[in-house]
Amino acid sequence: MKDRFGREIDYIRVSVTDRCNFRCIYCMPEKGIAPKSSEDILRFEEIARFLKAIAPLGVSKVRITGGEPLVRKGIVDFVAMVRHIPEIQDIALTTNGSLLAELAADLKRAGLDRVNVSLDSLNPEKFRRMTRGGNLKSVIKGIEAALEHGLVPVKVNCVVIKGFNDDEVADFVKLAIDYPLTVRFIELMPIGESVREGMELVPQDHIARILGLKLEPVKYPEKGAGPAVYYKIPGGKGYVGFIAPITRHFCAYCNRIRLTSDGKLKVCLASEEEIDIKAPLRGGASVEELQRIFVNALMKKPEGHRMNVVPFRKTKRTMCQIGG
Repeated sequence: MKDRFGREIDYIRVSVTDRCNFRCIYCMPEKGIAPKSSEDILRFEEIARFLKAIAPLGVSKVRITGGEPLVRKGIVDFVAMVRHIPEIQDIALTTNGSLLAELAADLKRAGLDRVNVSLDSLNPEKFRRMTRGGNLKSVIKGIEAALEHGLVPVKVNCVVIKGFNDDEVADFVKLAIDYPLTVRFIELMPIGESVREGMELVPQDHIARILGLKLEPVKYPEKGAGPAVYYKIPGGKGYVGFIAPITRHFCAYCNRIRLTSDGKLKVCLASEEEIDIKAPLRGGASVEELQRIFVNALMKKPEGHRMNVVPFRKTKRTMCQIGG
């Protein structure tokens, strides 16, 4: 299915909760947010029904996000629901990793293909400060469990923030040298707490200079290459990647749409345009009606995010409310 700019949309990011057991400084206010009630949040059966309706239109990739998706009860059963949709070829999950060790085996058996783990510091004390209470050891155990149970490729996503963790980029690269991990450095986006707290991004080119990367980018051999540019480190077991939505935005190749946990289709991360599907789902909409809503939403997808345009009108929702 193509949008009005000819981009093939085959990927949907599905947020299953706005709740999280961390309070990361760029994502969520220190006191958290007022969570949606259980009635406000789409039921797993409703999400699966919507995915089953739109999959024949060409949606073959699903990423499960939050908040923290592993805090929602029944997440393993939901993965199994999605796995039973014939057209869905790839199921991935983004997590903070803190609960992954105990769930990795069950998630793999249910049909999950791979995981991305958000990890912004390898220093236990700094990690605790950045997450406002998180335990680094639990995340490391989660990454180890993902590797052990074949949720590969395991990607470690690090949002680089000036003055917070930009001094750790070499330590993250060492992870990709010593272990079969893909470490990806992500530019901070002007959404939610990062704007309110005045945080500054570290451009991709600056990180590359710190690391002394002069290699040619390589074609990523695994599933889920996405918008990143990848490098293979000589002698290393893994890969290093860069996602630069601000300095080298990739909107011309965007293949995704988002579904928030409260049932809104979000056509662009940085846009306020949202299309409700909860009411139609609960009103008994047919497959054809759900498909029509989805197609109409795609036609509202903008040409670009404009986050690199000054002044940028920041979004009203935080990342945990949108779906990371």
